[in-house]
Amino acid sequence: MRSIAIINQKGGVGKTTTAVNLSAALAAMGRRVCLLDMDPQAHATLHLGVEPGRTGHSIYDVLAGDCTLEQARLQVAENLWLAGSHIDLAAVEVELAGVVGRELVLRDQLAADTATFDYLMIDCPPSLGILTLNALAAVDEVFIPLQPHFLALHGLSKLLETIELVARRLNPRLRLSGVVLCMFESGTRLAAEVSHDVAEFLSRTRGRAAPWAEAQIFATRIRRNVRLAEAPSHGQTIFSYAPTSTGAEDYRLLAEEVLARAACSEQHAAEPRVAA
Repeated sequence: MRSIAIINQKGGVGKTTTAVNLSAALAAMGRRVCLLDMDPQAHATLHLGVEPGRTGHSIYDVLAGDCTLEQARLQVAENLWLAGSHIDLAAVEVELAGVVGRELVLRDQLAADTATFDYLMIDCPPSLGILTLNALAAVDEVFIPLQPHFLALHGLSKLLETIELVARRLNPRLRLSGVVLCMFESGTRLAAEVSHDVAEFLSRTRGRAAPWAEAQIFATRIRRNVRLAEAPSHGQTIFSYAPTSTGAEDYRLLAEEVLARAACSEQHAAEPRVAA
């Protein structure tokens, strides 16, 4: 199972949109996907047409130890399951303050879960607090949605510091796999410059002992599209709300790219090593 946290401490950059629609696209391609909504705002939950608090347990109950992931999980489409959020999740930081190993609660719950999935996706809150740390301690990979503007570059450095810290202290498997450029406007000079700067930074770290040493920018750009902004208010993914839109096309292509990279990595790992 590939486990991926989708994070950015800056709001409004396409984080939840990417978590929901990438999950839906992978499910439509026959992969079993479980999406965890770790954001107290519950935007991913609402995006999938689920009313927080109306369907039983939430991820808050899982972290509080009141239920298992299986009890909190709800199937929302073919091949797609959701462990939804609730506003109570905002209190977790205080409630876990005195708990030993509070950053590992989610990891332990996932280890006890017997269900099998091809992909576990986690939509993290727009902060670097205990909820995001729990997500990073539990997964193997990170995707960073990034809006191509100057301030995004400043925020990226803080994200990388957090990923490195978690990899060093809590989760040595953790790595940044890729950056997803969202709200992309190809005709602007700024988008091209920021894309170039991020690609140049990542290329300079190749071969270094850093969690982002093998990271790449996904070739698929998620173009700015009003249908993507409208879909959550209807409780639908972009594929249900506007299946012929550029937003649907972009997330299909992104899912194909995610699958292709996984296949390429598996093939590379399976190649025999020849001694010099």
